[in-house]
Amino acid sequence: MKKQYIEGWIDTKAGKIPKVSTDLSRADKWGTLKVRWSINRMNYKVNPGLYGVGNPDEDSLVFVSANYKLSFDILRRELTGLDAWIMVLDTKGINVWCAAGKGTFGTKEMVNRIRQTRLPQIVRHRKLIVPQLGATGVSAHLVTRHTGFLVFYGPVRTFDIKSFLENGMKASKEMRQVRFSFYDRLLLVPTEVVHGLKYLVFAMALFFLLSGLSRSGYSSETLLNTGFHSSLNLMLAYLAGTVLGPLLLPWLPGRSFSLKGFFPGLVLFVIAFLGKIMGKGLIGIIAWMLLFTAISSFILMNFTGASTYTSLSGVKKEMRVAVPLQIAAFAIGAALWIVNRFV
Repeated sequence: MKKQYIEGWIDTKAGKIPKVSTDLSRADKWGTLKVRWSINRMNYKVNPGLYGVGNPDEDSLVFVSANYKLSFDILRRELTGLDAWIMVLDTKGINVWCAAGKGTFGTKEMVNRIRQTRLPQIVRHRKLIVPQLGATGVSAHLVTRHTGFLVFYGPVRTFDIKSFLENGMKASKEMRQVRFSFYDRLLLVPTEVVHGLKYLVFAMALFFLLSGLSRSGYSSETLLNTGFHSSLNLMLAYLAGTVLGPLLLPWLPGRSFSLKGFFPGLVLFVIAFLGKIMGKGLIGIIAWMLLFTAISSFILMNFTGASTYTSLSGVKKEMRVAVPLQIAAFAIGAALWIVNRFV
């Protein structure tokens, strides 16, 4: 079945190559919206291979992309007005930066894809423009040794591609700078919210039901009086880590994400306390302070996988210290919350 983004075919010495539109259709935009909310995200991909935009020929440049469709769509949109080839690697539907870390956007796959697409028969030059965020997975000298193609690392942002080309395929310092702006983080918030939603619902239901415990036994009246507050507190702690933390990330104290995550939890704990949804008793207040900060810290620590300025070794080192503390804080908080039911 023909994909909506394919608008024709290009005849080459290696056979017919699909020509793709640089205009994103309603279906493309709808697909983007869905994956932003983590709907079908792990299956949002295009077939690996070679594609053309505009009217490419033997002298047209070759851009390399991942087969995560969102990455592919962003690239083809920025190639509007150009005649170029897009060589899509099989990254198992993962974006360039993550795939480079996992090795699927790598030297072996690039060499194999050049051979499978018969690229040497399609273009006369021997140049590949590879996204900078894919550099960690690619050994440029090995690609050249095995295929004869030279690797040129393009800009971090696709909207700089045309300036990059006008500058003789040389990236300025500005083009090389990796950013993680407020807008970038805002785009990731829906995915973060949806990602752990099933765990949140389970925890809210559990705390709601346990709220009926008291010294006199299990009380439906106590359940109704305190259960909703308990569930609301958990939701606020969750939102502290999934929404407030990512949005305020650069301004939160500390370097590690786990430490940064402590503060949004503390802020929303104070708001909940002032809003009088903590319940009564010092034990209960301490319990919720521990729960808020532990949940928020853990969730924001997991946000390291979405950021562009954390290293795998650094994350592992942080987790060895942070995770035991987070587990302890959550366990003590939950235990105190239970104890408070009987005080």
